[in-house]
Amino acid sequence: MAKAQTDFGFAGGAPFSPHAPDEIAVCGKTFLADPSGALWWAQEQTLVVADLHLEKGSAAARAGSLLPPYDSRTTLLALAALVARFGPSRVLALGDSFHDEAGVSRMGEEELELLRGLQRGLEWLWITGNHDPEISPLAGGRVVPVATLSGLKFRHEPAAGSVSHEIAGHLHPAARLTRNGGSVRRKCFVANGARLVLPAFGAYTGGLNVLNPAFRPLFGQGDFMVWMLGGATVYPVPRARLGAD
Repeated sequence: MAKAQTDFGFAGGAPFSPHAPDEIAVCGKTFLADPSGALWWAQEQTLVVADLHLEKGSAAARAGSLLPPYDSRTTLLALAALVARFGPSRVLALGDSFHDEAGVSRMGEEELELLRGLQRGLEWLWITGNHDPEISPLAGGRVVPVATLSGLKFRHEPAAGSVSHEIAGHLHPAARLTRNGGSVRRKCFVANGARLVLPAFGAYTGGLNVLNPAFRPLFGQGDFMVWMLGGATVYPVPRARLGAD
């Protein structure tokens, strides 16, 4: 990890748990934090992603924005690379997979075929989100509000309060690290050993600083750790080293 921290510049800090720097423990279960923003659960052969926001570009185009409407293909190709690398038996998409309820109908035939190809031979679960409370059968897979695996609940929006055994998305966490006069801001995983929130995976998604009050109902003033996304790895950073935007 020492070389990775040098590559990152001024990242540092001991991991929150005794696991390897790219591993995150949640209630005794161990996950691999991938620098793409996806989560790999080897024990369950499950790949987890959050907030794909497919067809955000086409929604923006309809509203008159000049944002190129090619995000779905970029996002699906990135997801395809992960499926090829990890070889999961299950994919969990933690809500806001489509930017709106009409997103599936706006997808081009090439993108739909890419999505169908990804699903072949896999158990594919779409968890509903606030952007996509209804998902068209054209998307394939199975649509559920919450999924429970090995005692852990997977949902889109984190439950308020001191909750454990939960993995969620929705908040698009990001972190800013400032040290020696410089700073870097990246999407990140955020966890405290009891719950975990994933970064947004979609090509056109941003991030909300984990020190924003929106995270307070989830983690309060207690300790948590972030795993900031780098080019080829993730960088564990304790809360005490983080800065506001």
